[in-house]
Amino acid sequence: MKKNLSKHKVLILGASGFIGNAIYKELGPYFKTFGTYRTPKKEFENNKQFFQYNLEEDDVYEILEATRPSIIISTLRGDFHAQTIAHQHVAEYALDSGSKIIFLSSANAFDAYSKYPSYELDKTLSHSIYGHFKIKIENMLLRLPKTQVAILRLPMVFGTNCPRIQEIKQLIADDASVEIFPNLIMNVTLDKKVTQQVHYIINRNKYGIFHLGSTDLVHHDEFVKHILDIITEKKVLLKHVYTTNEDRYLAVLPKFNKLPKHLQITSDKVLEELQK
Repeated sequence: MKKNLSKHKVLILGASGFIGNAIYKELGPYFKTFGTYRTPKKEFENNKQFFQYNLEEDDVYEILEATRPSIIISTLRGDFHAQTIAHQHVAEYALDSGSKIIFLSSANAFDAYSKYPSYELDKTLSHSIYGHFKIKIENMLLRLPKTQVAILRLPMVFGTNCPRIQEIKQLIADDASVEIFPNLIMNVTLDKKVTQQVHYIINRNKYGIFHLGSTDLVHHDEFVKHILDIITEKKVLLKHVYTTNEDRYLAVLPKFNKLPKHLQITSDKVLEELQK
C-alpha cells in the first residue's frame, strides 16, 4: 500500500496550524509531504520539508514551483484578501499541472440558513464575513475541472490541545465567563477524524463536496458544559448568548458523499477522545 501511494507529492498550506499540522502528521509517513509555516519556530526551520510562507508578503507560486505537488491541501488562515490571491495562484497552478486541490471550508458557508442542517448540494449563503470568504474560494475552485477539487466543509473541530479548548482553559484560569449559545444546534468533529478522512479522500481519489460533521446534532450549550465537566472541577461562569429566540442550525451533514462507517463520528466519540 505504502509503495504505490508514494507517487503523490502533497503540499499543505498552513501546516503549522492546528488542523494543518495534524494532517501533516497523518500523511507524512505515506507521501512525500511538504508544508508551510508562518511564524519561525525551531522544529519547522529544521524540517527540510517545511517552507516559511507569509501570506501577505510571499508569492505561493515560488513554493508550488519548488515542491511541484500533485495534491495541494489548503488549511490557510489569515488576511482574507491575501488568501484570495493565494488561492487564485493555486487554482492557476492546478489547472496547468493537473494537481488536485483539497480545500478546508466551513459550516459558516451556510450561516444565513438557520432553520435546518445543510447538505452538500444546498446553496451556500452566509451573513458573516468569514462565511462569505469561504464561499468565494469555494466558487473559485468549483470552476476547475471537477475531478481536481475536493471541498471539505467542517463544523467545529476539537482535539486534545485544540485552540478552542486552550481558550476555554484560559478563560477558566482568568475566572472569566465562557460563552454558550443555548439556541445553536450544531455538529462537531475531531482533528484525528478529519486527518483520516483527508487520507481516505486522497487514497480513493475522491472529489466533490464533503460534509465532515458528526452524524448527530448537539446543542452548543450542552456540548460546552460536557467539555467543562471533562477539563475542570471548578464552577465555571457561563454567559448565555441568545442571537435568536428560536433554535438556529449551523450543521453540515452528508447526504450524497457519505464516507465509510469507520470514517464517520458521533459527538459522544468526540467527548470520549477529549477525556483521554
